[in-house]
Amino acid sequence: MGRYAAHTAAAFDFVDSLVVADLNAEKARAFARQLGPKARGMAVDVRDPGLLKAVLSQGDVVLNTVGPFFRFGVPVLTAVIETGRHYIDLCDDWEPTLEMLDLHEAAIRAGVTAVIGLGASPGITNLLAVVAMRELDRTDRIYTVWDLDSARPEAIGSSPSAAMVHGMLQLTGKITVREGGTLRQVRPVRKMALDYPGIGRRIAWSIGHPEAVTLPRYFPGLNTSRNLMVTSWPNIFGLWAVGALVNTGLMSIETAARIAEKIEGTGVGRTPEDFVQESAAPGPLRLPPLFALAEGEKAGNPASVAVTILGAPAGGMGGATGVPLAAGLSIFRKPARPGVYAPEGIIEPKTFLDVMAPLCDPPRKNASELLLITRSWEDTDIRQALRTRLPEK
Repeated sequence: MGRYAAHTAAAFDFVDSLVVADLNAEKARAFARQLGPKARGMAVDVRDPGLLKAVLSQGDVVLNTVGPFFRFGVPVLTAVIETGRHYIDLCDDWEPTLEMLDLHEAAIRAGVTAVIGLGASPGITNLLAVVAMRELDRTDRIYTVWDLDSARPEAIGSSPSAAMVHGMLQLTGKITVREGGTLRQVRPVRKMALDYPGIGRRIAWSIGHPEAVTLPRYFPGLNTSRNLMVTSWPNIFGLWAVGALVNTGLMSIETAARIAEKIEGTGVGRTPEDFVQESAAPGPLRLPPLFALAEGEKAGNPASVAVTILGAPAGGMGGATGVPLAAGLSIFRKPARPGVYAPEGIIEPKTFLDVMAPLCDPPRKNASELLLITRSWEDTDIRQALRTRLPEK
């Protein structure tokens, strides 16, 4: 993810220089050489506060891709605030997200702007949720949803990736969600039926993620806020089995992550472009790989709105997550409000998606071309809407 973020940042004309800092100095320098004359590489151990601050002081904005964030999110952001630099990260754990948001006042005093969780989910999903909620007169329930098949790692190493360790942590124990107008602790991997306008009822499964706890912070009228995943029944049975072993203490999170990584395999996975292509095939239409669904009221009647993206950056999970992180640099082209924010607390969705659209594969012109919005009060032929986005032969 860091590699995709760095490639994207180096290509922006408003970025003058880029420091690639990694635990492995030689790898950092080799990668920086690939980025061209703007970049240079150096060593950093984020567990060494003095060294970390020395590296942070060399930039205006810090892009943090050091995971898992439940270990490194709070210490790195604390060092950033103490150094007086701006910050964006990929934090996908709800626990440190809440801790980092509690650093809001410290960031204001330091004149620092920090954005927590600006990737695909969280990140793009948060902004899709805002677009969906703005369509309704009142929103009672918001769901941010992603396809597990779209989150495959690029490669499997000798130890599980931070992303997979995060995933297993959020699929075991208890997670925090918004229910009944308050935050509650519940078990993950619980079935939920969603009624997607234009597609119909489909099944999704709960998982711990920051969107569930950050969206109610900025939209306090929400009764329900959950993050959900879409996957197959065999995967669900596997997750239940591994989760039971972790929950009873018979297996560590790291071992579970290693097993899940091998089962899931590597590759690009399902993309928004695949969703567009699937509209031309017979049979029931699957849910999109990344979307938000808002339910509430419109003109005095029950209503719902779904918003999905029809394109994403190339590179599977790495590109879909790392490119939005770098796109967040655009908010610093003008003075930004100090403080610590989730994406929906500081970023205007259309402006950000206008930046993202040309970075997708294939490129889109702007946010309007990137998004597909379906509304329960409209008779939308979603297959026809998707077919109009198919590339011409």
